[in-house]
Amino acid sequence: MSALKLKAMLGDYPNTMALKNGDIKSDVVSLDFVKAEVPHDFFKQVIAGEFDVAELAIMTYLQARGWGKPIAALPAAISGRFQHPQLAYNTDRGTITTKNIEGKRVGVRTYPQTTPTWIRGILQSDYGVDLSKIHWVTFEDGHVPEYKDPADSERAPHGQTFMKMLQAGQIDAAVVMAPDLKLPNIKSVIENPAAEIAAWHKRYNAIQLNHVFVVKESLLKSSPEAVREIFRMLKESKKAAAEPIGADGIDYRPIGFSNNRRNFEVAAQYAWQQRIIPHELKIDDLFNDVTRVLE
Repeated sequence: MSALKLKAMLGDYPNTMALKNGDIKSDVVSLDFVKAEVPHDFFKQVIAGEFDVAELAIMTYLQARGWGKPIAALPAAISGRFQHPQLAYNTDRGTITTKNIEGKRVGVRTYPQTTPTWIRGILQSDYGVDLSKIHWVTFEDGHVPEYKDPADSERAPHGQTFMKMLQAGQIDAAVVMAPDLKLPNIKSVIENPAAEIAAWHKRYNAIQLNHVFVVKESLLKSSPEAVREIFRMLKESKKAAAEPIGADGIDYRPIGFSNNRRNFEVAAQYAWQQRIIPHELKIDDLFNDVTRVLE
């Protein structure tokens, strides 16, 4: 019997390279990878069902489940990180902290994007910030078409970027990329983020998922053995990575339901608190009898 050929989208990471370069073999499935230098450029196509298996941002996945899209996650993190440092301000234009960020204009690429959603959850849950008192400036639509940005948010002028506006003083803070934090006048709003990360990790017993692995529900129903085989391949590919665990001893790419349950629960909690999903999602809404036993 020939291997089941599946259209796949997955970025290049240490934990995925053995899978993508063919080192991880299978007689059950054959993964046909599209070239994906920037995986998030393909997320709308994932939502539209153009891939059998794919990488997807955690908050986009939660929105997809909330609006009934026929995709399902495996308990396999492709990437994760703590997002505390990514909310930043321009030191040339004063100091912004969690105590005075209410009333400020804050730029985010998209409102329901994973990093801003984690950051808003941190501000709300850990610092008591009233998110409704922040004026959110967005630059793009999200990946799930049913979701609409809050009515009081603002779309930035065409051609602008959050870094241009931040440097020009047109916004007070922004959710920035890691390289932006190396600029001399860009500083994290959350002071001493390393200590705050350690405290958050201990408090919630979770990591902040970034991207996870999803499959079409039709594949899950028609060929659960293929889904189990893909999970095995992801697990083996992670084992082959040179540094499968972070330098701080934290596993940012956890594999298995028991290792990911809490991570998905906290992500879903933040998504519902901020109403970027249409209804609350519990863990049984995210995994079924096939995916729940993958370890």
